[in-house]
Amino acid sequence: MNPPTETFEDFFAIVRRLRVDCPWDREQTHASIAPLLVEEAYEVKESIEDENDDELKKELGDILLHAVMHSVIAEERGAFNFNDVVQQISRKLVHRHPHVFGDENVRSAEEVSQNWEQLKMKEGRTSLFDNMPRALPALQRADRVQEKASKVGFDWEEPEDVWAKVEEEIAELREAEQGERKEDVEEEFGDLLFALVNYARFIGVAPEESLQRTTNKFIRRFQHIEARLAGSGRTFKDADLEEMEQYWNEAKQLERGRLGSE
Repeated sequence: MNPPTETFEDFFAIVRRLRVDCPWDREQTHASIAPLLVEEAYEVKESIEDENDDELKKELGDILLHAVMHSVIAEERGAFNFNDVVQQISRKLVHRHPHVFGDENVRSAEEVSQNWEQLKMKEGRTSLFDNMPRALPALQRADRVQEKASKVGFDWEEPEDVWAKVEEEIAELREAEQGERKEDVEEEFGDLLFALVNYARFIGVAPEESLQRTTNKFIRRFQHIEARLAGSGRTFKDADLEEMEQYWNEAKQLERGRLGSE
């Protein structure tokens, strides 16, 4: 007989039973399922980008499963339980929103964000970057680091100043290329990327999303080349760069045609 599946208590009971009766679930640890949680988070993000509510509902369920599974594993170790998780996040939300649950007044979302960072420092952190995940994608991590610094006033004033820094880093990269140290080239290339991320923030572009879209665009156009070659019974060994560029430009024209008709 299948167990009930209507309430959160039913869901919790299912997870607890899996930890007892399923050989795979029984063997899992915090560390073993941590990479899967990261994967699920990206699947949530993808469903949001696709504006697919059905998928979003499913993926949020997967995220909830991980939250409950980690809590059950911790409870088995005597570390904490799910109620502790809920209490802690509830207390944090109340503490960090004094303009909602207290007497403080704010005038904008920007001011809320600034207060949020100040409240986190009062909670015992010694750096703005405490608890900044090292595993974040590099562009996203650079963007978040710069954003946090800007909240306390450490920032450029005008986009033109940031672009001047980009040009300065380009020059330093070209100079490093003339040397013999690969480490210098890598450092200057990183500096250039960091400056470009900063400029993206100033012009309202999310660098991680922007690069993802460009990478997806490259894949689409390259797949058009593959399809054109396959349609004539050939492979890349049978084509030269000039022909592939012809198909590449053909893909660009097709994309522009579709955009123009929308």
